[in-house]
Parts: sequence; structure tokens; C-alpha cells
Amino acid sequence: MPVMKGLLAPQNTFLDTIANHFDGTHSNFLLGNAQGRQGYPIVYCSDGFCELTGFVRTEVMQKTCTCRFLHGAETSERVRQQVDKALEGQQEYQGEVCFYMKNGNPFWCLLDIVPIKNEKGEVVLFLFSFKDVTESYGKSHHHSNRRGVEDAHQSRKRSRSHFSQARERGRTVLYHLTNQFSKRGKGKLPNSVFQKPSLPEYKVAAVQKSRFILLHYSVSKALWDWLILLATFYVAVTVPFNVCFVSHQDDTDWDSRSTIASDIAVEMLFILDIILNFRTTFVSQSGQVVYDARSIYLHYCGTWFFIDLIAALPFDLLYAFNITVTSLVHLLKTVRLLRLLRLLQKLDRYSQYSAVVLTLLMSVFALLAHWMACVWYVIGRKEIESSNPVTWDIGWLQELGKRLETPYINSTMGGPSMPSAYIASLYFTLSSLTSVGFGNVCANTDAEKIFSICIMLMGALMHAVVFGNVTAIIQRMYSRRSLYHTRMKDIKDFIRVHRLPQLLKQRMLEYFQTTWSVNNGINANELLHDFPDELRADIAMHLNKDILQLPVFERASRGCLRSLSLHIKTSFCAPGEYLIRQGDALQANYFVCSGSLEVLKDGMVLAILGKGDLIGADLTAQDKVIKTNADVKALTYCDLQHISVRALREVLGLYPEYGSRFSSDIHHNLTYNLREGSEAEGLTRFSRSPRLSQVNVDMRVLVPDPLPFPLR
Repeated sequence: MPVMKGLLAPQNTFLDTIANHFDGTHSNFLLGNAQGRQGYPIVYCSDGFCELTGFVRTEVMQKTCTCRFLHGAETSERVRQQVDKALEGQQEYQGEVCFYMKNGNPFWCLLDIVPIKNEKGEVVLFLFSFKDVTESYGKSHHHSNRRGVEDAHQSRKRSRSHFSQARERGRTVLYHLTNQFSKRGKGKLPNSVFQKPSLPEYKVAAVQKSRFILLHYSVSKALWDWLILLATFYVAVTVPFNVCFVSHQDDTDWDSRSTIASDIAVEMLFILDIILNFRTTFVSQSGQVVYDARSIYLHYCGTWFFIDLIAALPFDLLYAFNITVTSLVHLLKTVRLLRLLRLLQKLDRYSQYSAVVLTLLMSVFALLAHWMACVWYVIGRKEIESSNPVTWDIGWLQELGKRLETPYINSTMGGPSMPSAYIASLYFTLSSLTSVGFGNVCANTDAEKIFSICIMLMGALMHAVVFGNVTAIIQRMYSRRSLYHTRMKDIKDFIRVHRLPQLLKQRMLEYFQTTWSVNNGINANELLHDFPDELRADIAMHLNKDILQLPVFERASRGCLRSLSLHIKTSFCAPGEYLIRQGDALQANYFVCSGSLEVLKDGMVLAILGKGDLIGADLTAQDKVIKTNADVKALTYCDLQHISVRALREVLGLYPEYGSRFSSDIHHNLTYNLREGSEAEGLTRFSRSPRLSQVNVDMRVLVPDPLPFPLR
């Protein structure tokens, strides 16, 4: 596929930024909806939080972010009230809390609460950070039991000091995260590391890049690439010419060559090109443009850096500074020909332009003829310098000198001029490559005849490849690209005829480019249509293994999984696209392969979905339409797999023994249930857990007076 511009739509990378900035030791966090009307429900929980507490994500989602499902006998009543007050006032909070895991084991943690604002300044989310300090707390508590009252007092002071230091470190990490979302250019740098920063924002962020990063698709970069291509052809022409022709001219000094200035200029261009490549964006395998300087550095070092470095070695500077060099050093300049490997990259990039491809192919053919002319001249010079009486007078250079009335007197005197010798050499090689020659410049010695045989064989191949089958080669090599450009032209014609606005145009083009980069224009259903059902099912199970490994499908038989895999489709969603609209009929259940989405209702965030989440609805007993209760909108570029509700019902109807199990298990596997009316059922289902019910009984025994709020 030809090189594309890349995906440039602005994305809401809030979730990705949190995951990247929280390292493995501090990756326990929740996101709560600050605009919810029913106790600030949890809209996202990290894998680290699930590992810390023992709950799975589907058990945590939509519970209140006050984390009352983690409360127990030793949870401080004062802390509960402080957390509720911080949430009501949309303020920050930090404190030490005793929580309980799902299995009933207590653990101590440092709790940080930070409100997150959008671009309008409204608090839309709460970020809850949990840092486990149970081990440190246990050591301090054990130490206090071994000493007296005075030592215990000192131990508690040290424990508080330890908690303060740990909290300070945690807040530093959290503040470092929040700084990623603060608006640039406002205020000055803080005087202290722990000075309170600006609050984070939850919004669609424009692409942030340094002004020293060069866009690979910009006009200036394209012009620079063509300049480097011309410089590469210049090197491919002058280096063999200087090595073969100029070095044999005794009256020409190497440091006085007329091309010394241009050679140094080309070397400077190559060195500058290396520097620019370290600051030029590229398109990743996922189709997105990479702006990160470190990623660009690693990508360039792993691809073209060493070839470019060898080709940019400044040999001509040795002559410019009057440094004496041997003739072997002149031959080292041929390593610059490695730069021609870049020509393959140009052929791929501009392959959609037939005229450009044909011009480059003809240029390669002419370049080959030039190289052969240089070799032909070297063979003639070696025959003259050998002073062999048999071959001295019949070599092609001697014959040319006689016709021009400038015969060789000895190996160093006489002979045709350098321009005449080069023109005759190029004439012979081109006539040999394109036909069988005309005989006015012919091979007489054995070495010349052997070379002529080789060049004729090479000419037959080049003639067939370049001239005879140019069209066939282009069609065979670029058939997929031709199909891509045909479909792209159809889309552009459709946009022009129907006068679609710029926003719809961009969405159509990005969707087509991204889906093409994923499947290369291959329709899997059409491709596998003629294969036997057994093979198609095995292939489908391999392609959809991620979604089939969900817990909801664990009890399904292999036959059921094979039937389901044949109905699973892939889709793509760009940032800002609505996957599902509230009130629409739900057509399919979706599995998030990559990217992140948000569930919205009346402008409020109900859930944030990431990789591995399942969203959809449980199937009703009757075969009726399922209405959705919220919008689902993409925050970043998302790859999705989905199975239609109709196909799901058909397969479950074929396997009724699993269908009943699926209906009961799907509730626990859906990250968010979109079925209309499921909100009330979800609140009832998540209102209390068996462990919390036992804790509730214990608390009634310990605290006879009623609590100011229900303990859940």
C-alpha cells in the first residue's frame, strides 16, 4: 500500500495518558462520574485496582466511587464523611484509609482524590488513586506493641512521618499526571516540586508536537526528498566516472577537479538529511503518525540510518584540506552508491503515478548504461597499459584513436580525449543493451569480447523488463495499489458530486484508509466463501480468538464457538464518531480490541471503555427490539469486533443448553449494559455484596445508634 498521510484527527487520550504515567507500583486508580445524580458512579477502574481489591471490573463498574463496597469494621467513620464532603464540594482529598478486599482481608492505603475538569472548566470526573501501604503500616504497628507508652507514641510519630513521605511521593506522581492536562502557556513554573498544580482537563486534545519536528507529508519535506533524490543520482553518475575516467588522466590533479565543490555540497546535503530524518515523523504500523522524538530516533536507527551514514562519509573534504590520500581511497567513494537503495522507497511511495515510475525505471536503465560505459573504458585502458604486442594495436581505444588521428604512442601518451572516449563508451553500451550494436565500436580482444557477451545478455534482460513489459510489471506489482486508488477516486468523485462538507469528507477518507490498512482491501468473507465450512470455521476462530476467550464463552461447546466465530465482524471507529446513539435499536454487541470510548447520557460520562471491554446488552426472553439507554462515542481510534444480536440469537437457538447459561452470565461480563431499563436492575444488583452484609451486621452490634447514611 502506498505511503499515506497517517491518521491526524484529534483524540481524547486522557485514559491512555493515565495508563502511561502510572507505573506498575502505582497503577491502582478509579474514575468516577462527577455529574452523576446517583452517588457518583464509577466509570472506569484499572487492572491494578482489580488486583489490589480482588474484584473484577464488571463488579466495580457503576458502583459509587465512595468505595463503600470496600468499607468494613475498621474503616474510619471520619474518613467516610471527609470523602463525601470532598465529593460534594468537588475538592481534592488525601488521607490514610483502611479498606477491605473482596475476601474480607483488610489493607491500608493512601487515598488521593483529584477532580478533573473539561475545557469549559466543569468538573466531570473524579480520579481516585490508591497506594497500598499495608506492609509499612504492619511493621510500624508491630513495633509499637513491643515498647511502652512513650515508645509507642514515638513509633506512631514515625509511622505518621512514614505515611507523610509516602503520601508526598504519591502526590508527586499524581501531580505529574495532572500537569499533562493543564493548559500550556498559563502561569510560570512552580517554585517547589510539591506546589499545587493546575487541575487536569478531560477533553479532546489537539496533537502536541515540537515545532522542531518535521512532518513527513509536508510540502517542504517532499521537495527536500526530491532534492536528495537528484543528489543521489548525481553521486551515482559522478563517482564511477571519476574513478574510471578522471583518475586515468595524468594532467588532472584530484584536488583541482571542477566537481570538487559540488561533491562537497552533496556530502553536506547527505549529512543534513541524516539530521532532518532524526526529526521527521513517520507512520506506525497502526496507521497513526508518530510525533515522539525518541520513537522517531529508534525507528530511524533501525531502518536507514547506517546506510545513510556510510553514504555521507565526507571523502571530498580530504582533498579540500590538501590531505594526501592513496588511490584506494578513491574507490571507497563507491560506497555512496548504497544510497540508491533509497530509490526503492521512492518507487513504492510514488508507485501510483505511472509517469513517475516509468521515468525512474528509464533513469535506472540509463544509469546502468553509464556504469557499463565506465567499465568498458577501464577494460580498454588495461589493454593499452598491458603493452601486449598482440592486443596493443587492436584494442577499441587504439582503434578509436586511429580514427580520430590521435593514436596512442605508449601507455601514457596519445589517445582520444576524455569526452570522446566517454561518448564512444556510452554509445557502445547503449547500442549493446538495446540491440546488437552497429560495429563501428566493436570488441576485438578477448577481454572486450567477454564483456560484450555479458552486456548483451544483460541488455536482453533489461530490454524485456524495462521496454517490453513495463505495463505488465506495473499491473502485476501494483494491482492492489491500483485497486486502492480506483476506490479512492470513486470516493472522491462521490464527495465532489454530492458536495459533502469537509467534516464528512475527512471521516469518509480516514475510515477508508484505516480499514484498507487493516485488511489491504481484502474482503475476508468473499475470500473464504469457496472454502469448506470446517476450514472457514477454524480460520474464523483464529481471527476472533480474543473475543472468544471472554469468560462468557467459557462454557460454550466447540461447535457453538465455531458457529459464533463465523458471525463475528470487525469494524473501526474514529475519534468523535458515535458508535451507538441513545434510543436506537441495538444491532450488535461490541468488543474493544484497541482504543477507548465513552458512554454518555445527557452529556454526562457514565463509563469509559478500554481494551478488553465488552459493551452491549443482555438478550430479552422475547424476540423483540432492544432500545439503547445511552450514547457510545469514540475517544481515540478504535478497532472493534462485534456480533449482531440477530446472529447471536440464531446461534443460541441452535445450542439451547448453552443459551440459558449465556443469558445468566452475560450480566457479569458486560462492562456496561446498554439495554433500556437496565440501570435500575444494575443498581439493585450492585447495591450490596455478601461480605458487606456480614460487615453491616457486625457494625449494628458495635454501633447501636443509626448511622447518618446507609452502609453498603
